[in-house]
Amino acid sequence: MKKEIFKHEIIILKNTFLRLLRRHADINLIKLIKKTHPADLAIVFRYFDEDQQSAVFSLMKNNEHTLEFLTELDDLFIANLLKMENTDRIANLIQNASTNEQSYILGALNNDQAELIINRLKIEEKEEIEEIMAYPQDSAGALMATDVFTLHENTTCREALSTIQDHKDAEMVFYIYITDDDNSLVGIASLRALATTNPETKLKEIMVKKVHKVRPETDQEEVAQLVAQYNYLAVPVVDADNILLGIVTVDDVVDVIREEATEDFLQMAGAGKDREILLKSSWENAKTRIPWLLASWFGGIIASYVIGNFEKMLENIIVLASFIPIIIGMGGNIGTQSSTIIVRGMATGRITIGNELTIILKELKAGLILGVLYGVMLGIFAGFRFIDTNPMIGVVVGLSICSSMIIATGVGTFTPLFLRKLDIDPAIATGPFVTTSIDILGVFLYFLIAGLLLQV
Repeated sequence: MKKEIFKHEIIILKNTFLRLLRRHADINLIKLIKKTHPADLAIVFRYFDEDQQSAVFSLMKNNEHTLEFLTELDDLFIANLLKMENTDRIANLIQNASTNEQSYILGALNNDQAELIINRLKIEEKEEIEEIMAYPQDSAGALMATDVFTLHENTTCREALSTIQDHKDAEMVFYIYITDDDNSLVGIASLRALATTNPETKLKEIMVKKVHKVRPETDQEEVAQLVAQYNYLAVPVVDADNILLGIVTVDDVVDVIREEATEDFLQMAGAGKDREILLKSSWENAKTRIPWLLASWFGGIIASYVIGNFEKMLENIIVLASFIPIIIGMGGNIGTQSSTIIVRGMATGRITIGNELTIILKELKAGLILGVLYGVMLGIFAGFRFIDTNPMIGVVVGLSICSSMIIATGVGTFTPLFLRKLDIDPAIATGPFVTTSIDILGVFLYFLIAGLLLQV
């Protein structure tokens, strides 16, 4: 219900913007922009064409709301909005932003434009930005905020609280990161611990020494799993010497989870991994999907070759051809289900090295149960439907679909696990590669069983 209400409000907001844009009512548009939350404005923005987007953005002032609005947009939108924008305006806009916000916006621009903007920033900001942008795009280093609040371990709780009050701009002060004389991270303390402890107590006496931390090159998906598993609000990022470089906050992790899930879904569907595929042109969209569909095409060629080798059998018992679609379809569906379950299990951490065999056996048992169920149902149907043709048709069809579904479950289960062993993203396993291999195996098994039982 809440979702429907929200959707309705967004539609009303969109229509209001479009009506004002058609009338060129700039004053009313400015008022509406100010009243609209940046996140809602970013959603509505996707419904506008490029001219309308430029018109709305030109009416926005350089303030924190404009910055927040940009960080809510996809890379392609940012690039289109800022490609013709004055370099000084962009530099002024991001001047007081956090380092991860700056790197996000600059990362969406072409290298030449980004370099011009970086050169207009303050020296210290320039160095921080260049350092963050040097990390891989999907790493903790690229994601982290460097405006981190740290205190020495000998600081008292009273001093800590006083210092916090003087540093209102520090990134998400839910945890206090505690360092030693070497500036090395030695522990963390929560604000609750500070507020409920004797003011004269030193931080080293209340800090949690066991700290889950990551390196800047750590993949963002691993950081997301860490936050999800332990319910952290932030994760510290340290270098090889255990020096605190920054933190990855939970709000950034939410974006990561959404992005990674989108990539996995696209890969499983065989549509590449470009999260912004809907924003691409039809030609770019098609070009992205060509290599993925090529596997299906080759698989279809091989399957047709297999069917061609059993041409005489089909001529003698033409009814066999009518069951090919359901044999292929049921096998492909259960194979995709199994691989999706396995990929999801690995992404959520429910499938570990220790329980792989248990998961495999459980999935194979499920495939056996479903295979027997649908095999019996289809066998009975085929037996009665074609009772005058050959009484063994029902047995052939039933055994074929049962075998196909069991093997498909095995392929769908083993492939992602095998790819993980090879350090390849398991999500690609559930694309055309799995379904194609299942189609070939299903057709081959079908005619093999038919040849053995019907003796054709």
